[in-house]
Amino acid sequence: MKRVTHQELLRIGGEPVRIKVRVNPRARRLIVKVHPSTGEVAVVAPSSRVVPRAIDFARSERDWIAERLSRVPPLMPLEPGHFVPFRGRDHVIRHVPQARGVVWLDAEAARPTLRVTGQVEHVPRRIEDWLKKEARKELVRRVEVFATALGVKPKRVNVRDSSSRWGSCSTTGTLSFSWRLILAPPFVLDYVAAHEVAHLKEMNHGPRFWRLVEHLVGDSARSQDWLREHGSVLHRYGSAVDGRATRNGMGGEI
Repeated sequence: MKRVTHQELLRIGGEPVRIKVRVNPRARRLIVKVHPSTGEVAVVAPSSRVVPRAIDFARSERDWIAERLSRVPPLMPLEPGHFVPFRGRDHVIRHVPQARGVVWLDAEAARPTLRVTGQVEHVPRRIEDWLKKEARKELVRRVEVFATALGVKPKRVNVRDSSSRWGSCSTTGTLSFSWRLILAPPFVLDYVAAHEVAHLKEMNHGPRFWRLVEHLVGDSARSQDWLREHGSVLHRYGSAVDGRATRNGMGGEI
C-alpha cells in the first residue's frame, strides 16, 4: 500500500513543481512517476530507509520530468463559460444563480448546455457531482443489460476515480469503473462495461473472453482506439488523480 511520506518543491523547467514521495514495499527501486494527464510528480521508494534519497533522485531526473510535463494537456476547468464533454458531446457550462434545481441539461438551448444554480464558487463541484451521478446511473444500467445477456450477475458496481484503469472486475464479482467514462461517447462506455461483465464468465483475455465481448458490443477496436487517443484528456476534467508514467532508479524507462 502506498503512502505519502514527504513533499518538496523542485524547480523544473523554470517552474516550481511539487514532488511527492511515497513508500511502496512492492517497488524494487526508486521510481519517478509523472501522471500523463494531471502532471502530478511522485517518487516511489521501496522502504522508508531510502526516502532521504528520493528527492535527490528526482533532481537527477529533472530533464526526464520536464519532458514528460511538456506532454501534459492543459487543465479543463469546470467553470461557467467553459466546455465539458458529456456522452461524447461538448457542453457549455452556464451559471444561472437564481434558477431552481442544481444541474440540468438545457434541451432548448442553441448548443448543448449544462446549467448550474447556486453560488459561482460551487459550480465546479456541482458539475463534477452531477457527472458522477450520471455515470453511476448509466453504468449500472448498461451492466444490467450485458449481465442479463450473458446470464451472470455482478456482486456490486462501484464508480470511482481511477487513473490506472477504466474498469476492473474482482475475483469476488465486484465491477469498478471510472466516472470519467460518462465524458466519452456512449460506444466507449458500452465497451468498458461489456468488457468487465465478460470477466464474470472469463477472468482472462483469451479467445473465449473476446468472443463474449464481441457478442455484446461487436468489434472492440474502435473503442480501444478512442481510449488510446483521447482517454488521457478525460483526466483533465475535475479532481486530480495519481500518476503512472515512470522512470526507475536503474535509469530504464518502464
